[in-house]
Amino acid sequence: MLGMIKNSLLSTVEAWPYQVLSKGEKEQLSYEERACEGGWFAAVEVSGKPFDEASKEGVLKLLKYVGGTNDKGIGMGMTAPVSITAFPAEDGSLQQKVKVSLRLPSQFQANPPCPSDESIKIEERQGMTIYSTQFGGYAKEVDYVNYAAKLKSALGSEAAYRKDFYFCNGYDPPMKPYGRRNEVWFVKE
Repeated sequence: MLGMIKNSLLSTVEAWPYQVLSKGEKEQLSYEERACEGGWFAAVEVSGKPFDEASKEGVLKLLKYVGGTNDKGIGMGMTAPVSITAFPAEDGSLQQKVKVSLRLPSQFQANPPCPSDESIKIEERQGMTIYSTQFGGYAKEVDYVNYAAKLKSALGSEAAYRKDFYFCNGYDPPMKPYGRRNEVWFVKE
């Protein structure tokens, strides 16, 4: 627990590496097309709960893992963003199922510690190209759904991306009150 608190308060946060391919603005919404690197991720699925509750549960499990609740007993430090895979229903609302994930820090990419919590899986993911839009504040389900709808509208029908899920991303610890960064990502097909 101490490692988790130390990580969230004192450590530097390593960003998920990406390259901006293009920028756009439409209907008063700025967005980017990015190429994101692949790598090893810690991920946990939570279902049967509303998005905000499920997300919080998943994030706490991952914070404990990177804070030292692993087979090596070492705090790894944080990476950003914490990425929550959301599964939209036909009406745009989110299903009661999320997958919360965190890219492992660079020094642990080659040999990730095994989680003590069996619900956390270590997954290798390929790089991907995404469409992203950014917004501030303490993001909740309603904010992610709203910005996903705005991004969908701004991209129009010419952009090809996955419709069965999207990523809801948070970059900041909860104790950061101002200048918060949240993003919605659509994965390009």
